[in-house]
Amino acid sequence: MAYRLIFVSWLHRTQANMNLMTNHNYCLILAGGKGRRLWPCSRENMPKQFVDFFGTGRSQLQQTYHRMAAIMPREHIFINTNVNYIDIIKEQLPDVPDDHIMAEPVCRGTAPGIAWGAHRISMFDSQAALIAVPTDQMIINDDAFRKNVLDGMAFVQQNNYFLTMGIVPTRAEPGYGYIQINSHVCGNIYKVKTFTEKPDREFARMFVDSGEFVWNTGLFLSNVSYLRECFSEFLPDVLSSLDTEAETLSPSQEEHFIRRHFPVYPNLSIESGVLEKTGITCVMKCDFGWADLGTWHGIYEALPKNMDDNVVIDSDVMMEESHNNVIKVPRGRLAVINGLEGYIVAEEGNVLLICKKEDSSALIRKYVNEVQLKKGEAYS
Repeated sequence: MAYRLIFVSWLHRTQANMNLMTNHNYCLILAGGKGRRLWPCSRENMPKQFVDFFGTGRSQLQQTYHRMAAIMPREHIFINTNVNYIDIIKEQLPDVPDDHIMAEPVCRGTAPGIAWGAHRISMFDSQAALIAVPTDQMIINDDAFRKNVLDGMAFVQQNNYFLTMGIVPTRAEPGYGYIQINSHVCGNIYKVKTFTEKPDREFARMFVDSGEFVWNTGLFLSNVSYLRECFSEFLPDVLSSLDTEAETLSPSQEEHFIRRHFPVYPNLSIESGVLEKTGITCVMKCDFGWADLGTWHGIYEALPKNMDDNVVIDSDVMMEESHNNVIKVPRGRLAVINGLEGYIVAEEGNVLLICKKEDSSALIRKYVNEVQLKKGEAYS
């Protein structure tokens, strides 16, 4: 009986500690990109994160927000974006307070954006643990995702580490980033040996065959105290002026400060800016099922295919003798396609794209730049 009472007492204390830790969980949704890799269906004035791309009734931003709201309080969710997209965010997420939307005046990569997010969130809670979440992702198992996130948040609350979330690869995918695993830390968490961004197909196959690599999901966790400390060390240009001059400012004053100083910050990803420079970055092997929806090729690999291996996205299409294509046309349009093999057919507004699916990211980048030069902003 005494042992049972001791166990129950320990269980109650553990649950109380977990509830206290959960109260310090915060999310920063990264929603400032221009989404050019999914052009023409993602345009500069309406990037992919704000588009109901798959006909579900929700944009990728809305899906991400509601997924995270099932894990932590809504008042703990902040959004990093570009100043041009403030009105879209307020329309799609009207309940998000103004001081929870951080609008960058220019695009400067994920490192400066997360640095600002850590500073803003620390104004609300100096003990916060933060997860940075991209919007262009497919999460297959929400329950497993919730468990992995909560386990990761608990880990970074108790340890001064950076933690990324990795997925065991199921194929050699050159369009993804890879993380090489090093020594075991605890549970399903390991130290990181190397980051590799978008290797060629041969190297991607070697990575998968070795069993030492996981896909980099772009999901990143840390506690804000340690995060700010590391930014000050590795990226002093990003946080030094903010910490010394804006420490006591209100959120609105801080935003005014950012608009004046942000353009001089370096254009860096969180991986190259911080994670590759610190010796204590870890990765959690996750099992929630994941796909990158930021490119046409990624969408093709992730979505279900019909009997001819075509992916048709919320479109009315008649196809004959056509295989391995991805098709997206506006509602009210009928696409009749014959004899097409391995192509992207995508139409939005004033642009129709017909492009080989292989190496499409590089081709689309080239076409967007050429179209912008020759036809102007209305087509980009």
